[in-house]
Amino acid sequence: MMRVHASRIGLALAPDETILAHAGKEHRVVVTADLDFPRLIALAEADGPGLILFRGGDWNEEEAVVRLQAALTALSEDELPTSIIVVERTRVRRRCLPVG
Repeated sequence: MMRVHASRIGLALAPDETILAHAGKEHRVVVTADLDFPRLIALAEADGPGLILFRGGDWNEEEAVVRLQAALTALSEDELPTSIIVVERTRVRRRCLPVG
């Protein structure tokens, strides 16, 4: 899975809607701790892009990588683009898109 930070593709200061649109066009999954992203996807009744949302406070890089790997191994590649995955310290939840 190729990863790219929004700042590396000129989206560092872009509105959340622009980042979501770009991710959808590129068939990418957004990884974030920003609660605005799942809200925007739900309000749009969109079926993508997929989203991985980290919840539960500050995560250091090592913790985030371990939990992300656990979440990714629990899901198929087909599920990611049409899901909101909520990663918490003790569990991982999946919500299918569109929400509603």
